[in-house]
Amino acid sequence: MTHVGKSATKVRYICQTYMEQKPGRDGQASLKIGKQFQYSTAAEAQNRAKREAQSQDCAGADAYVICEDPDSGEVGSPSFLVRLGNVPESYDF
Repeated sequence: MTHVGKSATKVRYICQTYMEQKPGRDGQASLKIGKQFQYSTAAEAQNRAKREAQSQDCAGADAYVICEDPDSGEVGSPSFLVRLGNVPESYDF
């Protein structure tokens, strides 16, 4: 008899930075993802976002948590822990 167990949801804590791109034809500057770091705790992701947001080449930084179902590969929407500086609207994420 084989035991079929349900896989635990994977929780990922992410710090993601943003950089400003040069203005396009419409004259609007836009953001692009700079760096992305994964951590094992929310505090680590938040601390990194705070440090990165102070960097001169960083327009802004997010720290967020996402949950992933390892069986289906589905990833939930991000829950933001902290948003610093110039970051995309949450609905653009």
